[in-house]
Amino acid sequence: MKPNTWKPSNDHAIRIHQAIKFIEDNLDEELSLEVVSDIAHTSPYHFHRIFKVVTGETLNTYITRKRIEKTASVLLRKPDVSVSELSLQYGFKSNSSFTRAFKKFYGISPRLFRKSSPGKYSKISQVKSKNGQEQPLFERYICSMDNLNNWIEMNAKIEVKELKQLNVAYINQIGVAGLGSAFDKLMKWARPIGLLEKPSSKMITVYHDSLKITDHDKARMSVCITLDEPTEVQGEISLMSIPQGRHIIGSFEIGVHEFEKAWTSMFVWMNEQGYKKSSADPFEIYHNNFNEHPEKICIVDFYVPIASSGFSIP
Repeated sequence: MKPNTWKPSNDHAIRIHQAIKFIEDNLDEELSLEVVSDIAHTSPYHFHRIFKVVTGETLNTYITRKRIEKTASVLLRKPDVSVSELSLQYGFKSNSSFTRAFKKFYGISPRLFRKSSPGKYSKISQVKSKNGQEQPLFERYICSMDNLNNWIEMNAKIEVKELKQLNVAYINQIGVAGLGSAFDKLMKWARPIGLLEKPSSKMITVYHDSLKITDHDKARMSVCITLDEPTEVQGEISLMSIPQGRHIIGSFEIGVHEFEKAWTSMFVWMNEQGYKKSSADPFEIYHNNFNEHPEKICIVDFYVPIASSGFSIP
């Protein structure tokens, strides 16, 4: 028997990512195979097969994971929302069934997860990973608040500004490991039409999932290039807009190994100053190619969208 070497076409991938966007925007609604496949304009039978090839997960597994990750995000950001409210809002039959599903995914209960929020620097330092191995929960984060504040003061210029809408061409990417290949594809498309020669063109990564909550190999991102005029796209290249809004902007000159530290410092700074993240996605704008820098330094701005209200004056 010949191995199954079938691969989805660019059109299939675009339709699946339309469905993914619909799922992420409607996690508190009924998400049956029939409803989601209709969004992708694909029969349920073929959609189920294509979805598994593109994402590596069945539709039900994907929806359950996204709902668990959404509740984890709410637990970290909104201390007033109860676990019972979350279980009902995101389609679990009971508080106990939600707790079981959450614990199976993260290794701890929702209440313990909330107490172990990195922003609170809990003494709880270990949980069981999904494969049952013990792993430090916060070893990749800076443990001392003083050290963190000193680091960001030395390495970043931080300001709060209103960002105008950015129009971009982009490729959807699932998994951190494939980011380089996605950028190569985007540049291969952009170079012949002169986008890379424009001084105004910037490369961007938009993070639709939090890497603190979602496994790196399952995190969804958009690899983008800015557009200052209408541009036709083709194949797996699509168009979208990063919405106008108020942002915390951290300007860094750092090594690639320091990106996680920079993001952590940005969110801790945000919390200390009394700002609250909005529902929009954070992103990075790059101002150089670090491979061309003699010391492999990235000149990059980190953008955290914040609510227009709900922050206090420092």
